[in-house]
Amino acid sequence: MKLAFVILIPFLFFVSCSQQTSVPEPDYTKYVDPFIGAAEYGHCFPGACVPFGLIQVGSETGNGGWEYCSGYQSTDSTINGFTQDRLNGTGCPDLGDLLMLPFTGEKPEVFKSTINKKTETASPGYYAVQLTDFNIDAEMTATPHVALHRYKYPAGEKTSLLVDFQSSQCSSQNQLHAHVQDAEVNFEGDKMITGYSNTSVWLNRTYYYVIEFNKPIIKKELLPNRSENEKAPRYVLEFDLGSDEELMIKVALSSTGVEGAKANLAKEKSDWNFETTIEKAKQSWNELLARVDVQGDNDKKTMFYTSMYRLFIQPNNIADVDKAPFYSTLSLWDTYRAAHPLYTILAPEKVDDFVHSMLHQYDNQGFLPIWALWGKETFCMIGNHAVPVIVDAYLKGFKGFDAERAFEAVKTSLTSDHQKSSWAVYDKYGYYPFDVVKEESVSRTMESAYDDYCAAQFAKVLGKEDDYMFFLERSNYWKNLIDPETKLARGKNSDGNWRTPFNSFSLSHAGTSGGDYTEGNAWQYTWHVQHDVDGLIDLLGGKENFTTKLDSLFEMEESSEGTGFVLDVTGLIGQYAHGNEPSHHVAYLYALAGKPWRTQELLHEIVKTKYINKIDGLCGNDDCGQMSAWYIFTNLGFYPVNPCGGEYILGAPQLPKAIVNLPNGKTFTVEAKNFSDENIYVKSVELNDKPYNKLSISHEEVMNGGTLMFEMGNVK
Repeated sequence: MKLAFVILIPFLFFVSCSQQTSVPEPDYTKYVDPFIGAAEYGHCFPGACVPFGLIQVGSETGNGGWEYCSGYQSTDSTINGFTQDRLNGTGCPDLGDLLMLPFTGEKPEVFKSTINKKTETASPGYYAVQLTDFNIDAEMTATPHVALHRYKYPAGEKTSLLVDFQSSQCSSQNQLHAHVQDAEVNFEGDKMITGYSNTSVWLNRTYYYVIEFNKPIIKKELLPNRSENEKAPRYVLEFDLGSDEELMIKVALSSTGVEGAKANLAKEKSDWNFETTIEKAKQSWNELLARVDVQGDNDKKTMFYTSMYRLFIQPNNIADVDKAPFYSTLSLWDTYRAAHPLYTILAPEKVDDFVHSMLHQYDNQGFLPIWALWGKETFCMIGNHAVPVIVDAYLKGFKGFDAERAFEAVKTSLTSDHQKSSWAVYDKYGYYPFDVVKEESVSRTMESAYDDYCAAQFAKVLGKEDDYMFFLERSNYWKNLIDPETKLARGKNSDGNWRTPFNSFSLSHAGTSGGDYTEGNAWQYTWHVQHDVDGLIDLLGGKENFTTKLDSLFEMEESSEGTGFVLDVTGLIGQYAHGNEPSHHVAYLYALAGKPWRTQELLHEIVKTKYINKIDGLCGNDDCGQMSAWYIFTNLGFYPVNPCGGEYILGAPQLPKAIVNLPNGKTFTVEAKNFSDENIYVKSVELNDKPYNKLSISHEEVMNGGTLMFEMGNVK
């Protein structure tokens, strides 16, 4: 017995010491500020969500206009209510489904409330605000498919809730009451509502829902329609909360049916534990945010981890629980540039499923997605930039999909006509003539040439020589639109004549203004040759002439001469527009033309002036994580100018140190020796303690782990 006691005491001492010295896991969510970008151009939202989830629940402060693409502007002091899903940083509105507004007393003439901005708070997986008109504290959290609301009503007041099945984000006030095409609402007992709505805003889609309450409905009132166009009802529900004064609501969504929504609810949120749900959401965010550990001051950490947060909000898995993932909200015209290459480093476990989802949409519609929402095509943008995403994945070694099937989808998408392609015209002229293709002829040519390049690389590794030569030839079509006189990308008609008169500053946008460019002008699109920078340098007369032309881009007057809707062309430095994606690789072109110091200067300026730790701190739409991905890559010191194939051009790190925790247990560390706000130039680079004199680093080198050391200085 004495022996047992002697052994037990040291054991208990060891356990006690272990518990006392255990170090808690870092909480990276404390550096995330969901309000950054939630004003002006950013079109972000501060609602509750989990990574890649279907739900984004939070306040709707406005509807029916471009400024409310996400349903929220931080300068607003009133809300219409709380909706269950929305878009992150887009330039078009949709979603914003199932609006709810808790209220007390008699039915108000207008359903909205002022809010106490001092009480408004948000963190990954959580949102809260006080409705001052009704003295109600509202909180929200989320699982992938379920929104959980908690409303604290004042004691002794009549407890009511508006449930508006007609509401969703619309592009105009005229559309507010006309976008629902069909709807069904079923009260299943006194604690559950089920149904569906078919809406047509950006595209036609049907969502299904289950709404469950923790308290019984004691009275319901059907409100009169505001317009003969309304197809979905609005109800005011009344509850008896008893003594706890708290109403909780679970809203489960599905893209397949009510039974799918019920399955999502049963699997993800069978209980009513609000705090546990918040904690699980927080854990899911920390698991992803922990993949990069950065050093720097609080502003830098806040901007970096908020950017990571925005990156992982989408693509959104619209499949039901226990089904194969189907990722949509694919803003590919934006995200192929940096977001998808970044997923291959920071979330590689998702990449094969992203590709499967694109191939699934190809099976359904006959071509790869362009801008996909809820598994359908919006035809919003140009090119077919699922192609570089798929090819980049394959070239980086992602083999969890059928390569032959993927190549078939790539080839078909680039040879069979659909709404945004006319391949016979493209092949006949070697470009899109502006008198045949009335909108975006230059931009469509430039972007299609890049997709052709990617298809050629895919064909090459698969041993398809004829396809390789075909797509390689087409990848040079961009050269047919570089005007030798102005040295700019310029429209040309079917007779081979340049557009005259020609205003190189005139902005244009599809669907609203005609014109030869997509959300841009000749100065911004001339550099859109991501796959053949050397070829562009040659056409512009060599490196010196090339960089002189680049200097003009950045140094000329910051003017916007629009011929239509050009609100996306923001964040100007001269005619460089960082607020819009076609410009994102341009600062790195100096490095490829022999002037890396100029790239380093510009990166420092862009990071410092276009990404600021405040509500209106983004210079343009976040565009489903692309603006954020540029920031992350640039802070790490490299960027995919050509986002297909795994070559990252070196820039200059904008943080003193960052450790990328790779999925294979390795780490890749980027360190800036002598880092300061004055030391913006790179004096030398080492990889794993050996001099590194290349212009780029490969994906393989990053994923192998190691240390990339930049020695910084204040002399270029």
